[in-house]
Amino acid sequence: MWRSLRPLGRSAASGGYRRYAWTDADADCRLWFRMQAEARRLDVETDRNGNQWAWLGDPTADDAVVTGSHLDSVPDGGAFDGPLGVVSSFAALDELRARGVSFKRPLAIVNFGDEEGARFGLACVGSRLTAGRLTKEQAYELRDADGISLPQAMEAAGYDPDAIGPDPERLARIGAFVELHVEQGRALDLSGDAIGIASSIWPHGRWRYDFAGEANHAGTTRLVDRRDPMLTYAETVLAARREAELAGAVATFGKIAVEPNGVNAIPSLVRGWLDARAADQDALDAVVAGVETAARDYADRHGIDLTVVRESFTPVVDFSHALRDELSRILGDAAASATGTTGPSGKVPVLGTGAGHDAGILSESIPTAMLFVRNPTGVSHSPAEFAAEDDCLAGVRALADVLEELACR
Repeated sequence: MWRSLRPLGRSAASGGYRRYAWTDADADCRLWFRMQAEARRLDVETDRNGNQWAWLGDPTADDAVVTGSHLDSVPDGGAFDGPLGVVSSFAALDELRARGVSFKRPLAIVNFGDEEGARFGLACVGSRLTAGRLTKEQAYELRDADGISLPQAMEAAGYDPDAIGPDPERLARIGAFVELHVEQGRALDLSGDAIGIASSIWPHGRWRYDFAGEANHAGTTRLVDRRDPMLTYAETVLAARREAELAGAVATFGKIAVEPNGVNAIPSLVRGWLDARAADQDALDAVVAGVETAARDYADRHGIDLTVVRESFTPVVDFSHALRDELSRILGDAAASATGTTGPSGKVPVLGTGAGHDAGILSESIPTAMLFVRNPTGVSHSPAEFAAEDDCLAGVRALADVLEELACR
């Protein structure tokens, strides 16, 4: 599976992936998902929001167990973020069939659409729409860098944009969702564990900063006469780093657009996107407020007009304690059985994360949980992202153990 998926949407120049929503690369990934599902005699459907579901058992029955993740990527992203969860889900089903278990609840593997938000700037579009966390009207306002709207992109890819919207009936039939994901940090590497369980997702959001100045000639305009928004933007980037350090949080300006974007022209507009995340809401609020205060101070001093727009926000997600504890028990018992130890179950690390996931979006609607697979470098959203084969296989076994307990007993 890994070999067949690896070439899809890969850039020869960077070695990273450019699997953006509703593009040819996305279509190739969707076809790959369908072929894997059909090879396992699963019933495949695409819901009204473009999410793919592969069903074992009756999809209209209640109390289904669902696993999976996403196949899209950030610009020049790594091979593991998202796809590891989908590949591991199919592999876990293979493992369960090899064990000869009988399923008592429907099981589904899902590929959520547009999780990364690389094309339209909003993460988890497919799951947000399904959970009613993004309205149809809001979705219709989303546009990519070329001005193509989300409905236009969906229609060009052969999907009906008029059908998008909340899907409460589907969610009501799901009893539990478990998402496996490569860890996007080094906590497991530092603890020496191959597998961990998520406790929560930090609150996080994206803010767009528009710095408007005055275009002029780079060679003839005196420094004192300039209204250069790039200076204010640069100072704001440094302010974000300072505020994040003070709050024990993270803040990143990772995307920028410049007009007129000429080497010999002072910019008229610099637009930068702030990604901020923190362990709790108070810390996040402090970072965001501190960055904006600093930016407005710099803007006033340089004669720059500043507009700040919050484009997305996700509050802290505490995963279902009951389901999380159940995963801890299942994996602890499996570890104790494998090592022949007696007494209390072994402990599996429980850790928080600053990365957003579809499981977090769905957590308000259904019980959700996450498993993490060790990332020895901690690198993610990069071609250098990596997880060792032994750890990936440990993730498959852990997911199979969880699914067997939830769906077969």
